[in-house]
Amino acid sequence: MKKLQSTLPNMAIVLTLISVLAGGILAYVNSVTEGPIAQIKEKNLADGIKTVLNAQDLTVQDSKTLDAGDVLYITDKGTAVKTVTNGFGGALTVLVGFDNEGNIQGYQVLEHAETPGLGAKAGDWFQKDAKGDIIGMNPGKKELVVSKDGGDIDAITASTITSRAFLLAVNNAYKSFKNAAVTAPAIDDKAVTAEPASDEITKE
Repeated sequence: MKKLQSTLPNMAIVLTLISVLAGGILAYVNSVTEGPIAQIKEKNLADGIKTVLNAQDLTVQDSKTLDAGDVLYITDKGTAVKTVTNGFGGALTVLVGFDNEGNIQGYQVLEHAETPGLGAKAGDWFQKDAKGDIIGMNPGKKELVVSKDGGDIDAITASTITSRAFLLAVNNAYKSFKNAAVTAPAIDDKAVTAEPASDEITKE
């Protein structure tokens, strides 16, 4: 077989063929893995909702996406809010569970790009009985702020930026939880009237 001459047009053709082939392979791999990845994320989210609300037998009654992008999962055991903020290394996705009064039941870091061994500790640092414990706190009564900024929460050692971003996510999650509760249609018992069964009304 005659060797292909190393000319600019030939090199362009070869590079184009390689690019098309690589693109096709990537598209195929993406189509094969897209479904399983989506299923894994869905399962992780379902498990996360149970974890942050400390209940294994809950029922998700409704879910809603707010204008800010936060997603609320309303259950019979409380409300879980998924929110995203920017950490030190990139997007920080946090799931926070609230009881009906707005007290933090639990949280889980779903995705992050923080520094391993430093900012990545956010998944454990603020858990119950940990150094930065926020479980049981209510951001509506007092906003969660690191001690370095005048608050009550101990920041992750050498990761103040991640700590600030994490607490901002929790505070934002609470605001979404509260706003959703305020804007939910309320039933006014006085406005609900029933027509009498007949013209005669019996007095008790």
